Parts: sequence; C-alpha cells; structure tokens
Amino acid sequence: MIHLDTIDKELLHFLQEDCKQTNKELSNKLNLSVTAVYERIKKLERAGVISNYVALIDKKEVDKSFVTFCSIKLVQHSKDYVIDFENEVANLEEVLECYHISGDYDYLLKVLVADMEEFREFMVKKLTSISHIGSTHSTFMINEVKHTTAIKL
Repeated sequence: MIHLDTIDKELLHFLQEDCKQTNKELSNKLNLSVTAVYERIKKLERAGVISNYVALIDKKEVDKSFVTFCSIKLVQHSKDYVIDFENEVANLEEVLECYHISGDYDYLLKVLVADMEEFREFMVKKLTSISHIGSTHSTFMINEVKHTTAIKL
C-alpha cells in the first residue's frame, strides 16, 4: 500500500471532482510545477491508486433510470457454485455492481434498466437463467438521495 501525503490527497480530491483538469490547472491549485503534478499522477497510476478515468452519465438522459437492488441466495455455497454465479453475473450488462455479502442473502446486485418492463425481461431472460440461484428479492429505488463516486481521503 502506498503512503499518500497531503498533496497526494489534495490531488486525488481535485481529480475526483474533475479529472479533465489540465496539469497546469492542478499545478496552480496545488502550488506545484506542472512536471511535479504529472509525476505524482503517474506515481498514483503505477501504484494502482488511480485505476481508471471515466465519464459519469446522467441515467435520466439515457433513459436508464430504473434502479433495482436484487438480493440473491444461492442454493449451495460450494466453491463451484460461487465461481459459476460470479462469472455469469459479471457478464450481465444491466448489473452495475455485484457484492458477495453476509447475512440472509449471498449477493447484492445493483441493476439499471429503463423501466419495470425491461427489469422483468432482465429477470426472466437473464438473471433467473443463471444456475445455482435459490431465491431472489428485489427492491426498487424511489429516490436517489445521495450518489457519489468520490472517496474521502
């Protein structure tokens, strides 16, 4: 694990706000040279602290604002069942996130589709066709109170 100093943390904060800022803009904010900013960013990328750069899309603008959380229980917790399920769910484009969790269910999926009809289609044709699923429980988002991708350092 890499040690992050105060400047690294500030730099990461600025990049999480807007990663399209130029190194010149970042250098002015951090009171560093452009080269120093560039080298710090490269160091953070090489260390895996910065893993990717993405564009965040407004769900409503692309007609994908129906968010569902699906709890999944496997019929058995064998290594093969877990690996098979994880491999299959990783290929479902509607699934934004998948977590292996503790508690009453084994997995929690965050699913994004256009509407209830598309969700039903996803459940019937894709999710329930995955072997080893014992049961599912779905909860639909009413309102998004907070959504962030930024990690406080």
